[in-house]
Amino acid sequence: MTDQSPEQTSIIGESPPFLAMMEHVSRAARLDKPVLVIGERGTGKELVASRLHYLSDRWDQPMVKLNCAALTESLLESELFGHEAGAFTGAARRHTGRFERAEGGTLLLDELAMIPVRMQEKILRVIEYGEFERVGGSETLRTDARVVGSTNQDLPALARDGRFRSDLLDRLAFDVITVPPLRARGRDLLLLAEHFALNFTAEMRRPFFAGFSPAAETALLAHRWPGNVRELKNTVERSVYRTESPEEPVVDIQFDPFDSPYRIGADDPSPEQEVLESVTLPRDFRDYISGVERRLIARALSENRYHQGRSAEALGLSYHQFRGYLKKYAIRARPKSADETPSG
Repeated sequence: MTDQSPEQTSIIGESPPFLAMMEHVSRAARLDKPVLVIGERGTGKELVASRLHYLSDRWDQPMVKLNCAALTESLLESELFGHEAGAFTGAARRHTGRFERAEGGTLLLDELAMIPVRMQEKILRVIEYGEFERVGGSETLRTDARVVGSTNQDLPALARDGRFRSDLLDRLAFDVITVPPLRARGRDLLLLAEHFALNFTAEMRRPFFAGFSPAAETALLAHRWPGNVRELKNTVERSVYRTESPEEPVVDIQFDPFDSPYRIGADDPSPEQEVLESVTLPRDFRDYISGVERRLIARALSENRYHQGRSAEALGLSYHQFRGYLKKYAIRARPKSADETPSG
């Protein structure tokens, strides 16, 4: 069972997509029906599920959570329904399952899409009839737990492929709450970033947080955040930690903790990289690029026996583009001693 207070499940945001989602949560919380919480990884689906519980009439009853992806099928069955002593090797005493422990409250099935099909059938029976048996037992038990499922998977697609029971999906999807990704929440990102920075500043026992520089805010807003709020929290805390002076605002956002010129497993430099690294600066940029283009044109002609069509193709140019470069750099279309060579 998870012991949480409403303060521990506060969610921050004021963007229209976020507020619309929260209004949806408030409406769904008043029902005793199953609900699905869908969203990308790191969007805060568990917090939304907790919000559903604490806004419901079940708020003073247990809120029990189970990560369905973390267990084998046999362990998952035991965790959900419990088992009797002697039900299998190592079962020395009776074990109370999550459905029993969530009696009168809410059972959150996290990573719902990972539940094996056989187990899905047993869960469907509990949702439909409120009845189940412990593993190795014969007594029929009843439960009044409200089931909330969460996943980052496309459940309708899994159902079409036969990897998720359509009848279970129908029962669970009485209502579906979709959590918007961070990139859709506008300046909520900066509210969350400041929240995480303030908390981490206190954790580091620094006197105050000096804020983010304008360039840092721009970088935060420009990032796509595939890991959503979880990624933002890690990035902000890492950036605060790496800012040496507590009196200075955060300037550099440390998106990738693996970023290093000596990164293990990084590919060897490409020939183009090696050429660029060999160039000394300062240098006339236009003159350097013109020289590279002239050398490539000449090499393509030489390797293709001065056939202009094949030379253009070797460089990924159209025939007319290639002819334009010949004219631009006054490059001979034929070798001096090979006038018989085809020219196009």
